[in-house]
Amino acid sequence: MLFDDIKAKGTLTLVLTDEHGNVKEQNEHNLVVSTGLAYIASRMKDTTASVMSHMGVGAGTTAAAAGDTALGSQLGRVALDSTTIVTTTATNDSIQYVATFPAGTGTGAVTEAGVFNNSTGGTMLCRTVFPVINKGALDQLTITWKVTVA
Repeated sequence: MLFDDIKAKGTLTLVLTDEHGNVKEQNEHNLVVSTGLAYIASRMKDTTASVMSHMGVGAGTTAAAAGDTALGSQLGRVALDSTTIVTTTATNDSIQYVATFPAGTGTGAVTEAGVFNNSTGGTMLCRTVFPVINKGALDQLTITWKVTVA
């Protein structure tokens, strides 16, 4: 008997740079939510669903769950800086999204993040909740998010 379990999983790196250039880095895992799995399947069929284009951060603290479709308490959402195919384990097995939240955007006690295919609403691919990152009004937060299909 042959088994082939395909799973989508993600990791992200959050880099906070304060107004003085001091850097704090944090690595986290995420959950590819049910709408994200359905999105991946739909993109295998055709290109009807819009591409993932935005990343949001929020102050929600409820654990990520498969049924999530939005952040708990969004603080800000920005367009992705880049989207690239990268290698994690097998050649080209991952997609990497990078987004920068500049000074004045997503300010506050950031505890969650998600990837979306629209500037508002849209389909959420994945979500994560993590220990608080206090983003001041003059700070910049850059998130590099990798989703691997293995």
